[in-house]
Amino acid sequence: MESATEAFVAHRSLLFTVAYEMLGSAADAEDVLQETWLRWVGVELGEVRDQRAYLVRITTRQALSRLRTLGRRKESYVGPWLPEPLLTAPDVAEDVELAESVSMAMLLVLETLTPTERAVFVLREVFDLHYDEIAEAVDKSAVTVRQIAHRARAHVAARRPRGVASPAESRDALAAFRRAIETGDLQGLLDILAPDVVLLTDGGGVVQAAPQPVVGAGKVARLMEAGLPRLSGRVSLEPVQVNGCPALIVRIDGEIDNVVAVRIDDGLVTGLYIVRNPEKLSRVRQETAVRR
Repeated sequence: MESATEAFVAHRSLLFTVAYEMLGSAADAEDVLQETWLRWVGVELGEVRDQRAYLVRITTRQALSRLRTLGRRKESYVGPWLPEPLLTAPDVAEDVELAESVSMAMLLVLETLTPTERAVFVLREVFDLHYDEIAEAVDKSAVTVRQIAHRARAHVAARRPRGVASPAESRDALAAFRRAIETGDLQGLLDILAPDVVLLTDGGGVVQAAPQPVVGAGKVARLMEAGLPRLSGRVSLEPVQVNGCPALIVRIDGEIDNVVAVRIDDGLVTGLYIVRNPEKLSRVRQETAVRR
């Protein structure tokens, strides 16, 4: 039992990251880890050649099962659905590939894949598993997995940010957003908004949020401007690292109200993601370890 525990603890952050990238939900990823542990303790360790690969395989299978259930649950979700934001350590941003893979923008791209495509893409492109290992995890042949990987890569390439924004670009975008909130002047924000910027606000039907995506710089600016006078003087904004990228935690009267993340293409903000659903804000109070 001790060696099983040691192996699980040693790989826990990796397993959480695999599950989270497949599910976009920390709460569901934790449930997957619990299920992985229950199956892991029943394994005869002497017969396991590669403990890391074996644990990843269990985690992937459990995450796939839960992902299919989540798909049905999201169909009845009120308003836009956004991933559950994670407060991450500064060193996550130093691993550019990891930071991109857990970013809000990329997780939303992964939402457009089928469950199996998502699993194959995450395991191959992010965690660099061999096709044979992935085949065992998703119960497909290695030849089929290669085909799925090719299809998923093409799908993601057509939708991912055109270039990974530098931390400085993300910080500049969020600084403009912060100035707009603190001063009530949205011109600085308009200067960095792409004409076709999309604002998504996730309230989960629990708190007020835009029921549909808001598209266009003018509409986004007007929506934000309408709420500024009401909140003036009550708002504080804290620059943080969320999902490996610069972001803001917005507090109203000292309480966390939302998290703001952005997608940047060619120096302009093309996506503005605001998570308000209180059930999704628990992971921004303390850092979550993610790793490859």
